[in-house]
Amino acid sequence: MSDELDPIARDVVDGDEAAQQTNDAKPVSRRAALKVIGSVPIAGAMMGGTAFAQQGTPSGAQQPKQTHEAPFPPAQGQGTPPSSAPKRAFFTAAEWRTVNVLADDIIPRDGRSGSATDADVPAFIDYHLSVPEADESTRVAVRGGLAWLNTESRTRFRKNYATLSQAQRNQILDDIAWPDKAKPQFSHGTAFFSRMRDLVGMGFFSSSMGWKDLRYQGNVFNPDWKGCPEPAMKKLGVSFAVMDSRIKPEGQ
Repeated sequence: MSDELDPIARDVVDGDEAAQQTNDAKPVSRRAALKVIGSVPIAGAMMGGTAFAQQGTPSGAQQPKQTHEAPFPPAQGQGTPPSSAPKRAFFTAAEWRTVNVLADDIIPRDGRSGSATDADVPAFIDYHLSVPEADESTRVAVRGGLAWLNTESRTRFRKNYATLSQAQRNQILDDIAWPDKAKPQFSHGTAFFSRMRDLVGMGFFSSSMGWKDLRYQGNVFNPDWKGCPEPAMKKLGVSFAVMDSRIKPEGQ
């Protein structure tokens, strides 16, 4: 380490040396002075500011009561934002709003189960399109289809799709939901809607909500299993007797 000092440190050290020599004390070396100067911020950090805060408090004065409340609590009525809000990786904010509304138009909430957004289908689609394995043509088709949908909405109603009423959205969907009935001018919208319907269905029916909606009974042990029904066995041309005759125990 070099013993050269910058002008400010040199003045501090020289002043300390002069004071020490005046008191006939042992001179302080520059290296020792640097150690003292350098230790000041470290000591302050170790004290965590407590000692400095106490210096401004009169003797015997009561310290302010510590609470667990945030220094700037949210305004009344605003509530707390969800801690697990989905993070978009593919869709823009405008596209995200459109996808959420369209997904619920495809699978709305009913008495049997929740809607597509209740099952987090938009987040599933966003992830599906954001992974490196996603097909680029699918990304382009979905993004272009969302643009087409909003353009068609503005042409008809001067508003984006997400802000239309249910009746207005149904007017557009009725023209693109059935490929066999769609007019040629809606070919792009029809292709987009068919693709989105597949994505929404895939996301919904692969979720726990979708399994319950289908009343899926797989992966559940059935203690009352009696084997394949006899009519089905006859139709397939098989029987347990034939199968038993083909299976020989090990060692025989």
